[in-house]
This record gives sequence, C-alpha cells and structure tokens, in this order.
Amino acid sequence: MTPPPSAKQKILDSALTIIRAKGYEATTVEDLCQAAGVTKGAFFHHFTSKEDLAVAAAEHWSGVTGELFRLAPYHRHDDPLDRVLGYLDFRKALIRGTLPEFTCLVGTMVQETFGTHPAIREASRKSLVGNAEALVQDIDLAKKKYAPGAAWTSRSLALHTQAVIQGAFILSKACDDPGVAMDTIDHLRRYLECCFKDPNNG
Repeated sequence: MTPPPSAKQKILDSALTIIRAKGYEATTVEDLCQAAGVTKGAFFHHFTSKEDLAVAAAEHWSGVTGELFRLAPYHRHDDPLDRVLGYLDFRKALIRGTLPEFTCLVGTMVQETFGTHPAIREASRKSLVGNAEALVQDIDLAKKKYAPGAAWTSRSLALHTQAVIQGAFILSKACDDPGVAMDTIDHLRRYLECCFKDPNNG
C-alpha cells in the first residue's frame, strides 16, 4: 500500500501546478498552502522562503520529468536517429490540456527570476540543460552514423532542441494557442532530419 504524500510532497506538487499557471511572482505562500491543504507552519517547517521552495520545486520538476522521459517509448528504437526524432514526437504528444498543464515549470520561473533570484536561475539552468544533455548520447550516435562530417556538436544541437521547445512554449502563451507549439516541434523535427544528411555525401 502506497503511503499518503507528506506535507512537503503536497507543497512541491502544488508548486508545479500553480507556478506554471500564475508565474513565480504572482504565486503566494498562501496559494501553495491552500492548494496543498497544509498550514503556513507546515510550509515554513520544510522551506525557509518562497525562493527556497522554488529551488526545491525545480529539482522536483527535474525528477518528475526525468522519470517521464526515461520511461518514454522512443527509447525502444534500435536506431539512434529514430530515438532522437522519437523524442520530439513524444514532446509533441505531451502538448495536451491547457497551456499551464504542458508548459515548463523552470522555463516559466527563469523568465521572471533570472536577474533577481540567482538561486532559482541556477536551479532552472540545471534542469533545462540536464534535459538537453539527456539527448546528447543518442544525437552523438546518430551523427556518427549519418553525418560524421557535420561541423556542429552533439551538445550544441541538444541545447538548440531545448531552446526551440522552450521558445515554442513562450509563443504558445503569447498566442494562447497550443497548436503553435505543436507546429514548432514539427518544424524542429524537419530541421533535425536535415542535420543528419551528411553534406559530404551530397
């Protein structure tokens, strides 16, 4: 039997939902406590401040999404390029529900806090870069197989992939249209297909 979530777990889970919907600055400790069903005393027992909570939420987000991607079906492909393209297909499939439901917690927070809360910026950087770095091995294997003469590096392409997806989320918010993000990922997929056409092979 699964034990009930702790107060800390409830607060962290609530943070993933509320901060994506309202943003970091607009989210209050009261919002988080109400959503989690805990007291402010419980909040400050686990977190020294809202900033401390945000850093922990970024780490929690990395854990939740890391497990989601680790178990994703694109890993079953034998060919590394199929895994890379399958990753994009999986990201597109995750675009469902409302904008806050599919957009990124750390991408949302870092836009607001990069100049004012260095601890949140650093936690967001680790999460965003960590997600990109999880792609590097498959990109590197695909590059060796399909585009060994390409000038770009596997890490730079992985970071570019993350940048495009985060930008797609921002544009979807601006347009209030999830379809924008889906179209952007389609374009990104076509771009990656072109990247793996070895220029030395015509």
